[in-house]
Amino acid sequence: MSGTGTADFARYTRIKASRQGRVLTLALSNPALMNAVDGEMHRELSQVFLDAADDPHSDVIVLTGEGKAFSAGGDLNWMKRSFEAGEIGPDAAEAKRIVFSLLDLEKPIIAKVRGPAVGLGATLALMCDVIFASDNARFADPHVRAGIVAGDGGAIIWPQLVGYARAKEYLMTGDPVPAVEAERIGLINHVVPDAELDAKVDAFAARLAGGATKAIKYSKVAVNIGLKQLAHSILDASIAYEMQTFATDDHREAVHSFLEKRAPHFKGR
Repeated sequence: MSGTGTADFARYTRIKASRQGRVLTLALSNPALMNAVDGEMHRELSQVFLDAADDPHSDVIVLTGEGKAFSAGGDLNWMKRSFEAGEIGPDAAEAKRIVFSLLDLEKPIIAKVRGPAVGLGATLALMCDVIFASDNARFADPHVRAGIVAGDGGAIIWPQLVGYARAKEYLMTGDPVPAVEAERIGLINHVVPDAELDAKVDAFAARLAGGATKAIKYSKVAVNIGLKQLAHSILDASIAYEMQTFATDDHREAVHSFLEKRAPHFKGR
């Protein structure tokens, strides 16, 4: 990287930045855990889209994951450490900043998804403007399987993309949606063979970067007005419900059972 943008992104340890012309790529980077979101990545996600908005060297953003996964969602070891320390879930203010800074980003943002995009990872991908996925990708919001509410944006974006009936089914079960099915139901824009994903995203990003960038940017901004209004009406409540369920016995049981590689025994409390 070069220019004043270098200092802005060099401080990130869980997000890697690279450039190709006026296209800035941000890659979630926790590859040993399939880019699971831990406390450090959560903090960085609450800032990186603000830095991308201010970056003078880019007109288009690509959001992806390092390696073979987009993001496996929340790191359950981080969750376990949190409740053992008496903390109630991730920082709610950070969670809000992640969603609103992503929706406020005026530059077009393209999701490039390989492998799993789960939980907050799915929210990040689905709130991008155009979503390209490898044929090995899958999307899921399995907060309920961890005994918690899909409070970090899933309740906002899934109904807008696939309708309320499908969204409630997927959010209440946590079932994954394979990429081909995700394209069919309108959850994502394009599914392509894995070997072609990079080239397809590069070509589309270059097309936007070579277009009338102000017209493209403000077309995106206009479309996002309604989505931002919806987010303002839902996010505080959904995060509050999520924080409430972080304190439940079912959440603790879900985390312990996952780490112990056994089926959970939920008791509804």
